[in-house]
Amino acid sequence: MKRSSSELYSTLCSGNFIIAGPCVLESYELALETAHAVREAAGAHGLPAVFKSSFDKANRTSITSFRGPGLSKGLEWLARIREETGLPVITDIHEPEQAAPVAAAVDIMQIPAFLCRQTSLLQAAAKTGSIVNVKKGQFVAPWDMRPVVEKINEAGNSHVMLTERGASFGYNNLVVDFRSFSIMKALGVPVVFDATHSVQLPGGQGSCSGGDRNHVPALARAAAAAGANGVFMECHPDPDNALCDGPNSWPLAKLDALVSDLKSIWSLEYAC
Repeated sequence: MKRSSSELYSTLCSGNFIIAGPCVLESYELALETAHAVREAAGAHGLPAVFKSSFDKANRTSITSFRGPGLSKGLEWLARIREETGLPVITDIHEPEQAAPVAAAVDIMQIPAFLCRQTSLLQAAAKTGSIVNVKKGQFVAPWDMRPVVEKINEAGNSHVMLTERGASFGYNNLVVDFRSFSIMKALGVPVVFDATHSVQLPGGQGSCSGGDRNHVPALARAAAAAGANGVFMECHPDPDNALCDGPNSWPLAKLDALVSDLKSIWSLEYAC
């Protein structure tokens, strides 16, 4: 059963949360297995969870890269996973025409980093009434996300989240500016840290992106301490054989331990 956007947004704004799932929908069975594991790991530590996966990875390095099952089948799978697990679901959109059908199947629409300034796309997502999570582009300063929030608000939607996923640091590399969390939270929206894309090496393997998942725990823990409301992690039962973003995906078997660390950090009270 789909919760209202206002109810879900209020839940996410009132505390801390996890967003996790495989980069792309490889099969219904793998996605469902991962969703159950995400629900159990977050639930064991008293944290709300959102399941994430993409029906289409439209921005891939190579024409031969796996993109996913496509809009129709992908949305069918996501709707079934939401019904089966009770978890809210988030997925990417790439074109304004996708907003309406996607809104019927998921709870949160995600705007990819490379498309974060696309006015028509932002406003199409906003007009559905869904929560809109915008990933900050690798080329955008945190203070320059204000106009992005304003574009969504102008379309009549105040349910906005922003996600930090690192900034370009030379060729094929990213670096995280931990000031981003307080700067973007000052815009009056919850801020998420994408722990796995932040260790990605875009195009770093020539025909595909690389990454180093060994750095995920340190960055995720640092982001929680720096004030991130939520942490986003792409996770997979067998990352080395994942069809998309395997090098930076977190192993599903290690998810519970990392969520436990994040919960402990979020439970601390900081004196400002």
